[in-house]
Amino acid sequence: MATNEHHEWLKKRDWPAVRNVMFHRERDVDLLVRKYKERDEHGRLPHHWLAAKAQTHTHALAYVGVQSICLNLQALTTRDNKGETPIDIASRSGACAEIIGLLSRTPEEARSLGGEGMTRLYAPVAYWTSEMGLWIKSRSHAECHKFINEHDDELVREVLKFNNSDLLRAIACYSQVYSESLVFLALRMIHRNPLSLSTEDPAHNETALQWAQDPQFDACQEIQQILSLDPTHITSTPFPTLLLHSLPPKYHEIYAPYNTVCQFLRRTVSPHDKAELGEQSKVDHPTGEHLAIRILYDLNHNMSLGYAIGGQILSFLKPDPS
Repeated sequence: MATNEHHEWLKKRDWPAVRNVMFHRERDVDLLVRKYKERDEHGRLPHHWLAAKAQTHTHALAYVGVQSICLNLQALTTRDNKGETPIDIASRSGACAEIIGLLSRTPEEARSLGGEGMTRLYAPVAYWTSEMGLWIKSRSHAECHKFINEHDDELVREVLKFNNSDLLRAIACYSQVYSESLVFLALRMIHRNPLSLSTEDPAHNETALQWAQDPQFDACQEIQQILSLDPTHITSTPFPTLLLHSLPPKYHEIYAPYNTVCQFLRRTVSPHDKAELGEQSKVDHPTGEHLAIRILYDLNHNMSLGYAIGGQILSFLKPDPS
Protein backbone atom coordinates (compact mmCIF):
# COMPACT_ATOMS: atom_id res chain seq x y z
CA MET A 1 0.00 0.00 0.00
CA ALA A 2 1.44 3.34 -1.05
CA THR A 3 0.26 6.93 -0.79
CA ASN A 4 0.18 8.74 -4.13
CA GLU A 5 0.03 12.47 -4.86
CA HIS A 6 -3.77 12.40 -5.13
CA HIS A 7 -4.06 11.15 -1.55
CA GLU A 8 -1.87 14.06 -0.46
CA TRP A 9 -3.67 16.71 -2.50
CA LEU A 10 -7.05 15.57 -1.20
CA LYS A 11 -5.82 15.53 2.41
CA LYS A 12 -4.84 19.19 1.95
CA ARG A 13 -8.12 20.08 0.20
CA ASP A 14 -6.12 21.10 -2.85
CA TRP A 15 -9.03 20.51 -5.21
CA PRO A 16 -7.59 22.77 -7.95
CA ALA A 17 -4.41 20.67 -8.16
CA VAL A 18 -6.46 17.50 -8.68
CA ARG A 19 -8.85 19.26 -11.06
CA ASN A 20 -6.00 20.53 -13.20
CA VAL A 21 -4.65 16.98 -13.63
CA MET A 22 -8.12 15.55 -14.35
CA PHE A 23 -9.09 18.42 -16.67
CA HIS A 24 -5.83 18.52 -18.59
CA ARG A 25 -6.18 18.02 -22.33
CA GLU A 26 -3.34 15.47 -22.37
CA ARG A 27 -4.28 13.59 -19.21
CA ASP A 28 -3.37 9.90 -18.97
CA VAL A 29 -6.70 8.27 -18.07
CA ASP A 30 -5.20 4.81 -17.52
CA LEU A 31 -2.72 6.26 -15.05
CA LEU A 32 -5.50 8.13 -13.24
CA VAL A 33 -7.53 4.91 -12.96
CA ARG A 34 -4.55 3.21 -11.30
CA LYS A 35 -4.07 6.16 -8.92
CA TYR A 36 -7.72 5.97 -7.83
CA LYS A 37 -7.48 2.28 -7.09
CA GLU A 38 -4.42 2.65 -4.87
CA ARG A 39 -4.80 2.38 -1.10
CA ASP A 40 -2.58 4.14 1.42
CA GLU A 41 -1.29 2.81 4.75
CA HIS A 42 -4.76 3.28 6.25
CA GLY A 43 -6.35 1.20 3.53
CA ARG A 44 -7.90 4.34 2.11
CA LEU A 45 -8.49 5.18 -1.51
CA PRO A 46 -8.31 8.86 -2.56
CA HIS A 47 -12.12 8.82 -2.32
CA HIS A 48 -11.96 8.24 1.44
CA TRP A 49 -9.81 11.36 1.90
CA LEU A 50 -12.06 13.40 -0.34
CA ALA A 51 -15.02 12.34 1.81
CA ALA A 52 -13.16 13.33 4.98
CA LYS A 53 -12.22 16.82 3.77
CA ALA A 54 -15.29 17.91 1.77
CA GLN A 55 -17.10 20.09 4.29
CA THR A 56 -17.11 23.23 2.12
CA HIS A 57 -18.56 23.02 -1.38
CA THR A 58 -16.64 24.42 -4.32
CA HIS A 59 -17.09 23.79 -8.03
CA ALA A 60 -13.61 22.27 -8.20
CA LEU A 61 -14.46 19.86 -5.36
CA ALA A 62 -17.70 18.81 -7.07
CA TYR A 63 -15.87 18.15 -10.34
CA VAL A 64 -13.11 16.16 -8.61
CA GLY A 65 -15.71 14.14 -6.70
CA VAL A 66 -17.57 13.11 -9.84
CA GLN A 67 -14.41 12.32 -11.78
CA SER A 68 -13.01 10.24 -8.93
CA ILE A 69 -16.13 8.04 -9.02
CA CYS A 70 -15.90 7.73 -12.81
CA LEU A 71 -12.33 6.45 -12.38
CA ASN A 72 -13.33 3.81 -9.82
CA LEU A 73 -17.03 3.02 -9.36
CA GLN A 74 -16.31 0.34 -6.78
CA ALA A 75 -14.79 2.94 -4.46
CA LEU A 76 -18.35 3.81 -3.39
CA THR A 77 -18.56 0.57 -1.43
CA THR A 78 -14.86 0.02 -0.61
CA ARG A 79 -14.03 -0.08 3.11
CA ASP A 80 -10.80 1.19 4.66
CA ASN A 81 -8.90 -0.49 7.52
CA LYS A 82 -11.53 0.76 9.98
CA GLY A 83 -14.34 -0.70 7.91
CA GLU A 84 -15.65 2.65 6.67
CA THR A 85 -16.83 3.42 3.15
CA PRO A 86 -16.51 6.95 1.68
CA ILE A 87 -20.14 7.74 2.50
CA ASP A 88 -19.60 6.60 6.12
CA ILE A 89 -16.71 9.05 6.42
CA ALA A 90 -18.56 11.84 4.61
CA SER A 91 -21.59 11.51 6.89
CA ARG A 92 -19.49 11.41 10.03
CA SER A 93 -17.31 14.38 9.05
CA GLY A 94 -20.14 16.64 7.88
CA ALA A 95 -19.36 16.75 4.17
CA CYS A 96 -21.34 19.16 1.98
CA ALA A 97 -24.67 18.06 0.54
CA GLU A 98 -23.35 17.62 -2.99
CA ILE A 99 -20.65 15.17 -1.90
CA ILE A 100 -23.06 13.34 0.42
CA GLY A 101 -25.46 12.92 -2.50
CA LEU A 102 -22.73 11.74 -4.85
CA LEU A 103 -21.21 9.22 -2.43
CA SER A 104 -24.66 7.89 -1.51
CA ARG A 105 -24.98 6.38 -4.98
CA THR A 106 -24.38 2.68 -5.49
CA PRO A 107 -21.86 1.58 -8.14
CA GLU A 108 -24.79 0.40 -10.26
CA GLU A 109 -26.54 3.77 -10.02
CA ALA A 110 -23.33 5.60 -10.87
CA ARG A 111 -22.77 3.35 -13.88
CA SER A 112 -26.34 3.97 -15.05
CA LEU A 113 -26.00 7.75 -14.76
CA GLY A 114 -22.63 7.73 -16.51
CA GLY A 115 -20.00 10.41 -16.25
CA GLU A 116 -22.08 12.98 -18.12
CA GLY A 117 -25.17 12.37 -16.02
CA MET A 118 -23.28 12.57 -12.72
CA THR A 119 -21.44 15.71 -13.80
CA ARG A 120 -24.64 17.48 -14.84
CA LEU A 121 -26.34 16.47 -11.59
CA TYR A 122 -23.56 17.06 -9.04
CA ALA A 123 -21.12 19.41 -10.83
CA PRO A 124 -23.21 21.53 -13.21
CA VAL A 125 -20.60 24.28 -13.55
CA ALA A 126 -18.02 21.76 -14.76
CA TYR A 127 -20.63 20.18 -17.05
CA TRP A 128 -21.54 23.43 -18.78
CA THR A 129 -17.90 24.49 -18.98
CA SER A 130 -17.20 21.31 -20.92
CA GLU A 131 -20.21 21.89 -23.18
CA MET A 132 -19.22 25.49 -23.84
CA GLY A 133 -15.67 24.40 -24.59
CA LEU A 134 -16.86 21.94 -27.20
CA TRP A 135 -19.12 24.56 -28.82
CA ILE A 136 -16.29 27.08 -28.97
CA LYS A 137 -13.93 24.55 -30.55
CA SER A 138 -16.53 23.63 -33.17
CA ARG A 139 -17.33 27.33 -33.77
CA SER A 140 -20.94 26.68 -32.68
CA HIS A 141 -21.29 30.19 -31.31
CA ALA A 142 -25.09 30.12 -31.52
CA GLU A 143 -25.13 27.33 -28.91
CA CYS A 144 -22.97 29.45 -26.61
CA HIS A 145 -25.32 32.42 -27.01
CA LYS A 146 -28.27 30.16 -26.31
CA PHE A 147 -26.69 28.91 -23.08
CA ILE A 148 -26.03 32.47 -21.89
CA ASN A 149 -29.58 33.54 -22.79
CA GLU A 150 -31.34 30.63 -21.09
CA HIS A 151 -29.44 30.42 -17.79
CA ASP A 152 -29.19 32.80 -14.88
CA ASP A 153 -26.21 35.11 -14.68
CA GLU A 154 -24.81 33.52 -11.53
CA LEU A 155 -24.42 30.13 -13.23
CA VAL A 156 -23.04 31.73 -16.40
CA ARG A 157 -20.43 33.67 -14.45
CA GLU A 158 -19.34 30.60 -12.50
CA VAL A 159 -18.97 28.68 -15.78
CA LEU A 160 -16.89 31.48 -17.27
CA LYS A 161 -14.64 31.56 -14.17
CA PHE A 162 -14.18 27.79 -13.89
CA ASN A 163 -10.65 26.38 -14.20
CA ASN A 164 -9.02 29.81 -14.22
CA SER A 165 -11.31 31.17 -16.94
CA ASP A 166 -10.37 28.40 -19.36
CA LEU A 167 -13.22 29.26 -21.74
CA LEU A 168 -11.80 32.67 -22.69
CA ARG A 169 -8.52 30.95 -23.57
CA ALA A 170 -10.56 28.59 -25.73
CA ILE A 171 -11.91 31.64 -27.54
CA ALA A 172 -8.32 32.78 -28.05
CA CYS A 173 -7.34 29.42 -29.56
CA TYR A 174 -10.32 28.94 -31.88
CA SER A 175 -10.96 32.36 -33.38
CA GLN A 176 -8.89 32.51 -36.53
CA VAL A 177 -11.98 33.24 -38.66
CA TYR A 178 -13.81 36.45 -37.89
CA SER A 179 -17.57 36.60 -37.43
CA GLU A 180 -19.89 39.06 -35.69
CA SER A 181 -21.23 36.19 -33.60
CA LEU A 182 -17.71 35.35 -32.38
CA VAL A 183 -16.97 38.97 -31.43
CA PHE A 184 -20.37 39.30 -29.74
CA LEU A 185 -19.71 36.12 -27.74
CA ALA A 186 -16.25 37.28 -26.61
CA LEU A 187 -17.74 40.59 -25.45
CA ARG A 188 -20.54 38.88 -23.55
CA MET A 189 -18.01 36.63 -21.82
CA ILE A 190 -15.63 39.36 -20.68
CA HIS A 191 -18.55 41.60 -19.70
CA ARG A 192 -19.66 38.96 -17.20
CA ASN A 193 -16.14 38.06 -16.08
CA PRO A 194 -13.74 40.98 -16.70
CA LEU A 195 -10.93 39.45 -14.63
CA SER A 196 -10.72 36.61 -17.16
CA LEU A 197 -8.68 39.02 -19.29
CA SER A 198 -5.83 38.98 -16.77
CA THR A 199 -6.18 35.40 -15.51
CA GLU A 200 -3.28 33.12 -16.42
CA ASP A 201 -3.53 29.43 -17.15
CA PRO A 202 -1.82 27.27 -14.49
CA ALA A 203 0.39 25.32 -16.89
CA HIS A 204 1.99 28.12 -18.94
CA ASN A 205 1.19 31.26 -16.91
CA GLU A 206 -0.17 33.00 -19.98
CA THR A 207 -3.26 35.15 -20.46
CA ALA A 208 -5.89 34.69 -23.14
CA LEU A 209 -4.27 37.48 -25.15
CA GLN A 210 -0.91 35.70 -25.08
CA TRP A 211 -2.59 32.53 -26.35
CA ALA A 212 -4.35 34.52 -29.09
CA GLN A 213 -1.05 36.07 -30.21
CA ASP A 214 0.79 32.75 -30.31
CA PRO A 215 1.62 31.89 -33.96
CA GLN A 216 0.15 28.45 -33.36
CA PHE A 217 -3.30 30.02 -32.89
CA ASP A 218 -3.04 33.49 -34.45
CA ALA A 219 -6.51 34.73 -33.50
CA CYS A 220 -8.20 37.26 -35.79
CA GLN A 221 -7.30 40.89 -35.14
CA GLU A 222 -10.73 41.75 -33.73
CA ILE A 223 -10.45 39.11 -31.02
CA GLN A 224 -6.90 40.17 -30.19
CA GLN A 225 -8.16 43.74 -29.74
CA ILE A 226 -10.93 42.60 -27.40
CA LEU A 227 -8.51 40.48 -25.38
CA SER A 228 -6.22 43.53 -25.11
CA LEU A 229 -8.85 45.46 -23.13
CA ASP A 230 -8.21 46.26 -19.48
CA PRO A 231 -10.56 44.64 -16.90
CA THR A 232 -11.14 48.01 -15.21
CA HIS A 233 -12.23 49.45 -18.54
CA ILE A 234 -14.76 46.64 -18.92
CA THR A 235 -16.28 47.24 -15.48
CA SER A 236 -16.59 50.99 -16.06
CA THR A 237 -17.92 50.89 -19.64
CA PRO A 238 -21.56 50.19 -20.53
CA PHE A 239 -21.99 47.14 -22.70
CA PRO A 240 -23.51 49.10 -25.63
CA THR A 241 -20.32 51.18 -25.79
CA LEU A 242 -18.16 48.07 -25.84
CA LEU A 243 -20.32 46.72 -28.61
CA LEU A 244 -20.11 49.93 -30.62
CA HIS A 245 -16.32 49.94 -30.47
CA SER A 246 -15.97 46.27 -31.39
CA LEU A 247 -18.46 45.59 -34.17
CA PRO A 248 -17.76 46.68 -37.78
CA PRO A 249 -18.73 50.22 -38.91
CA LYS A 250 -21.71 48.88 -40.83
CA TYR A 251 -23.47 48.35 -37.47
CA HIS A 252 -22.74 51.84 -36.10
CA GLU A 253 -25.87 53.27 -37.70
CA ILE A 254 -28.03 51.18 -35.38
CA TYR A 255 -26.31 52.35 -32.19
CA ALA A 256 -28.70 55.26 -31.56
CA PRO A 257 -31.95 53.27 -32.03
CA TYR A 258 -30.39 50.45 -30.03
CA ASN A 259 -29.83 52.76 -27.04
CA THR A 260 -33.29 54.23 -27.49
CA VAL A 261 -34.82 50.76 -27.28
CA CYS A 262 -32.78 49.95 -24.18
CA GLN A 263 -33.91 53.13 -22.45
CA PHE A 264 -37.52 52.41 -23.43
CA LEU A 265 -37.36 48.89 -22.07
CA ARG A 266 -35.77 49.98 -18.80
CA ARG A 267 -38.58 52.44 -18.18
CA THR A 268 -41.49 50.30 -19.30
CA VAL A 269 -40.81 46.65 -18.44
CA SER A 270 -43.16 45.75 -15.63
CA PRO A 271 -41.97 44.37 -12.25
CA HIS A 272 -43.39 41.00 -13.29
CA ASP A 273 -41.21 40.96 -16.43
CA LYS A 274 -38.17 41.98 -14.42
CA ALA A 275 -38.80 39.13 -12.02
CA GLU A 276 -38.82 36.72 -14.95
CA LEU A 277 -35.45 38.09 -16.03
CA GLY A 278 -34.10 37.28 -12.56
CA GLU A 279 -33.05 39.30 -9.55
CA GLN A 280 -29.47 39.27 -10.77
CA SER A 281 -30.33 41.36 -13.82
CA LYS A 282 -31.53 44.22 -11.63
CA VAL A 283 -28.35 44.19 -9.56
CA ASP A 284 -25.72 43.64 -12.24
CA HIS A 285 -27.20 45.48 -15.19
CA PRO A 286 -28.75 48.67 -13.81
CA THR A 287 -28.27 50.55 -17.10
CA GLY A 288 -30.10 48.03 -19.20
CA GLU A 289 -27.19 46.00 -20.64
CA HIS A 290 -28.88 42.75 -19.73
CA LEU A 291 -31.89 43.60 -21.85
CA ALA A 292 -29.65 44.99 -24.57
CA ILE A 293 -27.70 41.76 -24.83
CA ARG A 294 -30.90 39.78 -25.26
CA ILE A 295 -32.16 42.22 -27.89
CA LEU A 296 -29.01 42.00 -29.99
CA TYR A 297 -28.77 38.22 -29.84
CA ASP A 298 -30.64 37.87 -33.14
CA LEU A 299 -28.12 40.15 -34.81
CA ASN A 300 -26.07 37.06 -35.57
CA HIS A 301 -28.83 34.93 -37.05
CA ASN A 302 -29.37 36.32 -40.54
CA MET A 303 -32.26 38.56 -39.53
CA SER A 304 -32.62 42.25 -40.15
CA LEU A 305 -31.85 44.27 -37.05
CA GLY A 306 -35.24 45.95 -37.11
CA TYR A 307 -37.02 42.60 -37.07
CA ALA A 308 -34.77 41.37 -34.28
CA ILE A 309 -35.42 44.39 -32.08
CA GLY A 310 -39.15 44.31 -32.76
CA GLY A 311 -39.40 40.65 -31.91
CA GLN A 312 -37.48 41.04 -28.68
CA ILE A 313 -39.59 44.02 -27.58
CA LEU A 314 -42.72 41.93 -28.01
CA SER A 315 -41.17 39.14 -25.95
CA PHE A 316 -40.43 41.50 -23.04
CA LEU A 317 -43.55 43.64 -23.05
CA LYS A 318 -46.68 41.68 -22.23
CA PRO A 319 -50.09 42.91 -23.47
CA ASP A 320 -52.08 45.07 -21.11
CA PRO A 321 -54.76 42.76 -19.55
CA SER A 322 -57.28 45.59 -19.81
